[in-house]
Amino acid sequence: MIAKIWKKVLLAILIIACLFNIVNKLVSKQSFDKEIETSAEYIKTIEEEKE
Repeated sequence: MIAKIWKKVLLAILIIACLFNIVNKLVSKQSFDKEIETSAEYIKTIEEEKE
C-alpha cells in the first residue's frame, strides 16, 4: 500500500523535474544569431592561436 503511494509520488516528482528542465532550456535558449556569432569568434581565436 505504502509502496504504491511512494511510486506515484516519485513518478510525479520525476515528471515535474523533466517538465521543469524542458521549460528552463526553452526559456534560456540563445538566439540563432548569437550562437553563430560566438561560434565564429571561437573559430577565429583558434585560427589565431595556430599562427
